[in-house]
Amino acid sequence: MAAKTQPSSSSLLLMSLCLLLVSTIVPSSVLSATLRSDIQALESIIRSIDPSSISPSSYLSTWDFSEDPCEGAGTFLGVMCSFDPLENTTSRVTEIDLDDDGYDGFLSDATGNLTELTVLSLNRNRFRGPIPETVFQLRKLTKLSLSGNFFTGDISPGITRLKQLKTIDLSRNSIAGEIPPRISALRSLTHLILSNNHLDGRIPALNGLWKLQVLELGNNHLFGMLPKLPPSLRTLSICFNSLAGRISPLHRLKQLVSLDVSQNRFSGTIGHEILTFPEISRINVSFNQFISIEVIKVTGMESRLRILDAEGNHLQGHLPLNLATYGNLKDINLRSNMFSGDIPRIYGKRLENSWRSLYLENNYLTGSLPEEFQRISKQIRGSLSNNCLQCPKNVPICQGVQKPKSQCTNAMQEELE
Repeated sequence: MAAKTQPSSSSLLLMSLCLLLVSTIVPSSVLSATLRSDIQALESIIRSIDPSSISPSSYLSTWDFSEDPCEGAGTFLGVMCSFDPLENTTSRVTEIDLDDDGYDGFLSDATGNLTELTVLSLNRNRFRGPIPETVFQLRKLTKLSLSGNFFTGDISPGITRLKQLKTIDLSRNSIAGEIPPRISALRSLTHLILSNNHLDGRIPALNGLWKLQVLELGNNHLFGMLPKLPPSLRTLSICFNSLAGRISPLHRLKQLVSLDVSQNRFSGTIGHEILTFPEISRINVSFNQFISIEVIKVTGMESRLRILDAEGNHLQGHLPLNLATYGNLKDINLRSNMFSGDIPRIYGKRLENSWRSLYLENNYLTGSLPEEFQRISKQIRGSLSNNCLQCPKNVPICQGVQKPKSQCTNAMQEELE
């Protein structure tokens, strides 16, 4: 039987060199693992949440730290990572986008250690307390969406350091204080949504946000005049505040699709420029102090306006005839104003064909109802009550009482004076 030969020293050296070469070509599991500080930040985030609010079907129930957050198959739902094997770098957490499972707790200060984070979205949960100042160190953040929680405190001026932000959504929280004056330094912003909070003070000039398309500041305690706004806006909602003055600065916003300035203290005239914006489809100017509305004639389907709500103002004079020329108009609400005179016959024709709703109650309208109103066979939503009309009870939108004719006569005389 032949004796075993021992490998020579030269053979051992050759084997070692081969193993070293293989290790430099094939990345090891250590090289592809998530950066340790990112794992620690994720651990801190979940520790800051009440365990009893983490249901078995939620994203956070999959965060099992016995596996690597960026490599475990089917684990760590709501976490996105980056890893380039050609660079031989460790994985980094780039997005946290949690489900709305009702997580109850605080946002950990350690979130600021996720320095490659581009998206932080925690919508519709129960996060409490101030937004950690460390969040405003995340210089690569493009989306900060914390809507529908219980965050308090103010909006830190530090937010203006996040130059790559495209979306800020802090709506439906309990955030107070002023909107940071230098927020217009965030030149990449397309969406600024701060509605349903406790913000006060004046709206700062925002015309520097030349990419901004959506601005929603409704249901706060903002006051003062309209500021300079970017002409790129497509959606503007500033309802339920204490804003005042004229709305003529809006005439520059020719790309608007939706406008809501309701429940403020705006006065003067609703200009024809607003009603004829090329893309405008929805206008709500209700519950302000406007005294007139300019409705110019348009041709056929030129206007895209579908909904006009001007309830609860001080609009005077006759009902605007030219509303009937807006070919896409479907829903009109002019109730609780000071309109007087007859209802134009063309309104009846539009109800027969294209209009779906017409609310004219609580004005000072007089005279007989155009005969077209009695021929309407389709279901129409609306009301003509609390005027001084001769309104047949068999017409559905005539339900309700009318004022004594003398009230309308006196109102018209006062208007002339």
